Amino acid sequence: MSQTPAPADSCPVPVAPPGSRGIDQILAAARSRLRRLDPEQAHVAYREGALLVDIRPAAQRAAHGSVPGSLAIERNVLEWRFDPRCPARLPQADRYDLPVVVLCQEGYTSSLAAAALQEIGLHRATDVVGGFAAWRIAGLPTLGPTPPPRPPSVASPVTVGRAHG
Repeated sequence: MSQTPAPADSCPVPVAPPGSRGIDQILAAARSRLRRLDPEQAHVAYREGALLVDIRPAAQRAAHGSVPGSLAIERNVLEWRFDPRCPARLPQADRYDLPVVVLCQEGYTSSLAAAALQEIGLHRATDVVGGFAAWRIAGLPTLGPTPPPRPPSVASPVTVGRAHG
């Protein structure tokens, strides 16, 4: 006799600890502080001197492509690279009025990251609505994706000289 899994809506929801917020609340709070840019606005800001920062992991950039000239700074080190007080900062991160436009794959993680940059004082930090996916759909400049390695076109020594059939 097999058991059928219970529908997802019948699973008990754990009681959240007092004072905690769900990710939807955290994301909404982060976005309420940002003046988010659509891909075209982000492209103009970049052309006018804003730093365009791609926080996606290397594997995601390789799989989906990247924006030429963007800085690839993975999310796990972002605040250290942009805090003007930090010895591990990038040379460009030398002031608090630095315009920074954060880019992720779909525009969720970038909102949280831009809000974190604002918390360290970079009041002009923002992100791209829809992320890299929207940037590409808008037809803005991209590189890649990096194609997977192709097998050699020359027959391997094992198959050379064998009759097919």
